[in-house]
Amino acid sequence: MRGNRAVAGARKISRPGARAEPAADACPVGRGPDGVWRVTGVQEARAVLRSHDTVQAGLGVETTEKLPSFYRRPVLYRDGPEHREDRRQTARFFTPRRVGEHYRPVMERVAEAQLTRLRTAGEADLTHLAFRLAIAVAAEVIGLTDSRPGIQRRLEAFFPDRPFGRAGFTSAEGLRTLARQNRNWLRIYAGDVRPAVRARRHRRRDDLISHLLDEGCSAGEILGECITFAAAGMVTTREFVSVAAWHLFTDADLLAVYRAAEEPERLALLREILRLEPVIATLRRRATADLELGGAARIPAGAVVEIDVEAANLDARAVGPDPERVRPARAGQVARGADAPPVLSFGDGPHRCPGADIAVLEADVFLRRLFAEPGVRMRTAPRVSFQPALGSYELREFHVEIAD
Repeated sequence: MRGNRAVAGARKISRPGARAEPAADACPVGRGPDGVWRVTGVQEARAVLRSHDTVQAGLGVETTEKLPSFYRRPVLYRDGPEHREDRRQTARFFTPRRVGEHYRPVMERVAEAQLTRLRTAGEADLTHLAFRLAIAVAAEVIGLTDSRPGIQRRLEAFFPDRPFGRAGFTSAEGLRTLARQNRNWLRIYAGDVRPAVRARRHRRRDDLISHLLDEGCSAGEILGECITFAAAGMVTTREFVSVAAWHLFTDADLLAVYRAAEEPERLALLREILRLEPVIATLRRRATADLELGGAARIPAGAVVEIDVEAANLDARAVGPDPERVRPARAGQVARGADAPPVLSFGDGPHRCPGADIAVLEADVFLRRLFAEPGVRMRTAPRVSFQPALGSYELREFHVEIAD
């Protein structure tokens, strides 16, 4: 880990095996000895992610392919017209107007509650505060608002430090993992999903679970969608808020810019931090037809394509000079109306994260209040670990305090 370096705007996190900033003349597409095609350029990555001739690969999709044909797969694992229609129908939950009018008050209320915890105790693990915020906001979108006490504990048990798709019936460890995960599925269903479904069968609300009930989904299918949205809306947002706070705590100039900025520039600055520190660093697709990537390469049908998000976000062709540093000037240009760099921190194409605007706004709502607290400071830098299947990082034990 590069850790807490004294270089302003530098990356905090170095993933195992991560490649350095691509050279200007480096080929952005290449086939590895394992037969997997790897893409490191933004333009080429967007072409793959936007193509209708690719489908999801990785993320345990192989497991879902074994489900009965009548079972409705979570939206993450669907492609083609069915996926596009589902995204069209649920787009209303993620519009800028809805984010501002419906979710912002939740963000403000929960952020203030977390800061009250910090003020009362004098210190706290920031990753816990961020997770409670992310849970509350994502639960509002999904409809998990009738849960029994303990939702944070149940979710933390469901999303431990293990890769997607691991485990099976071929080893004792695999059997133990399956048994443990099945228990966690049942706990989330009983404690969170079933109460929400019961309440919405009685009276529909304007949320995802009500939409799924209107679509005729079974309880098991609703559980699958809730887990998928929880991973995207709760787990990754916790890391985003935490890594942004880490940058702001350790870069006085960056913090001064953030504190002085209006909301559009603050949001752009947070996106700039996420460009440098994407939570999910690897996206995978499988080609269903030959892909021509603008002369860079021809990827054959059936090949697996791995998008190196971290490397693509450092593509100087897209982001300009000093791609390996957070630059407030870059964020300022976006806030003043310039086009945002076409980076991939939230993906791209049909599977682009629909809650991107929610995540950035809730990070700002929380961090603006946190850094307005007199005497707030970082007591210990976070412990960093990695989730190899996604190339993602996890920050824990990030202790902050309010000094007297």
